[in-house]
Amino acid sequence: MVLTLRLARPADMPEMKALMALAISQLMNDFLTPEQVEGSHETMGIDTQLIEDGTYFVVEEAGKIVGCGGWSRRGTLYGGDHSAGRDNRLLDPATEPARIRAMYTHPDHVRRGIGQMIIDAGEAAARAEGFKSAQMGATLAGEPLYRRCGYELIEVIEKHAKNGAVIPLKIMGKAL
Repeated sequence: MVLTLRLARPADMPEMKALMALAISQLMNDFLTPEQVEGSHETMGIDTQLIEDGTYFVVEEAGKIVGCGGWSRRGTLYGGDHSAGRDNRLLDPATEPARIRAMYTHPDHVRRGIGQMIIDAGEAAARAEGFKSAQMGATLAGEPLYRRCGYELIEVIEKHAKNGAVIPLKIMGKAL
C-alpha cells in the first residue's frame, strides 16, 4: 500500500485522538510499567495549535490515518492541549530550535517509514522558515527512531503523573 503525507485538518481530530490513545497504550508497554503508560496519557496528546499553525501532518494509507506528528515554531516542547506548562510564544529561528512534536504511529504500521516521513517534512519546513536546529521531548519508545534521524540526547527529565508514576522524557536535539 502507498503511504501519503498531508497537513492535518480539524476534521481529523477524532481519528488522530484514537490513534494516539492506541499508540500510547500499546507501543509504550515494552519501555514503561503499566502505571507509567497510564500516566503518559496526562502529558501526551494532540496540540490543536499545531493544526491551526499548519505544522501538523497525517500519514494515510488507503484513506485511513496510520500516523501523525509535526513540528512547531512555538515554545511548547511537548504535550497536548490538556498538558500544563504550555508556551505559545513564537520562537526566534535565529536563536532557538524548532520543535518536533506529537509523533504517533498506529501499532500495526510501525517500522514502515511513517515517523521518518513526518520528521523529514517537519525538518524541511522548519529549515524553510530559517530554523538552524530542532528539539523534541522524546519518549523511550520513540528514542531509537530519533537517534537514527540524527537527534542526540540533551537531558533526561521526569514527569510526575497523578497516579504517582514517574515517566522519563528525553530532550533531544540536532542541527538542521
